[in-house]
Amino acid sequence: MFANRQIFLNIVKGTRPAAESRRNGKALKIARDDVAGCMRADIQGAGVYFLFCGNGEDGDEGVYVGEAENVRDRLLQHIRDAKTGKETYFWNTAVCFLGRDLNKALIRYLEHRFVGIMKACDRARPLTKKTYGKTVMKEWQCAAMEEFIENACVLMGVLGYRVLLPKPQAGEPTDCFGCKASGADAKGFLTKTGFMVLKGSRTTEATVPSFARVGGRYFRLRGELEANGTIRRHVFTRDYEFASPSAASSVVCGRMSNGLTDWKDAQGHALRERLS
Repeated sequence: MFANRQIFLNIVKGTRPAAESRRNGKALKIARDDVAGCMRADIQGAGVYFLFCGNGEDGDEGVYVGEAENVRDRLLQHIRDAKTGKETYFWNTAVCFLGRDLNKALIRYLEHRFVGIMKACDRARPLTKKTYGKTVMKEWQCAAMEEFIENACVLMGVLGYRVLLPKPQAGEPTDCFGCKASGADAKGFLTKTGFMVLKGSRTTEATVPSFARVGGRYFRLRGELEANGTIRRHVFTRDYEFASPSAASSVVCGRMSNGLTDWKDAQGHALRERLS
């Protein structure tokens, strides 16, 4: 399957990049509107796919994981089901993991494992209701699929999604920083990929009038987190990793914020000082 860590990126018309190994595994990221016109042979083969819903990071309104012997046909079926009301969620982007050697048993195994990994990582709400957890596999097939999964998790990150990456955990108490402003009282810590705000952190009750105008992405992100229940009654209901310290502090404070100065440790030192 995927040759371990030997990954290449190439731009393909109708997609954001396709990541390909030296052997016969491939990851393909494609927009909903591009599916019908995409006639690549690989997407018409067997594989597993992730449907990312919402406009926020990592499918803030949920992620559907599925399997199909013809991925393109299955994606088109999802689109038809949405038009007839059979499908209640709306996805914008699909990430597909494809391979010439995949068959029905293997893709069922992959679907089941990917849903389990996504639940364990707890970065997005799984929309898949049922998977085949008792697929009969030979030992060597399981080993090959586990290698496939390991590399797929890497490729998912390459394509800009973190749903298959475990959440980082805070180390010593000195790793934590606080942010306070107009009723907001949040705690979090720096991660390799951004900044994690901890469950129980409180945001401001309102945003400043200018935030909607100049806040752009951060203003919309706060609204998305409130809509999907990550923030409920101004309190974080779960740990949430932001792309940057400033994204985190802006959402917490309800205004544009410099996270390097607004996040402070227990001694009052700003994050910027700790990084210098």
